[in-house]
Amino acid sequence: MNLDPALLDIIVCPACHADLAVEGEELVCTGCRYAYPVRDDIPVLLVDEARKPA
Repeated sequence: MNLDPALLDIIVCPACHADLAVEGEELVCTGCRYAYPVRDDIPVLLVDEARKPA
């Protein structure tokens, strides 16, 4: 995954507005723990596309 570090500084979780952290091939919210996919180096920040926490 090739994401610009400056982008990671400004994007937040669309569900709860907490910061996102890179975990494997996903961006995981530090608040609600939703995991957002990254496809072709583009974060898909749609709540409907997020993997819900267990």
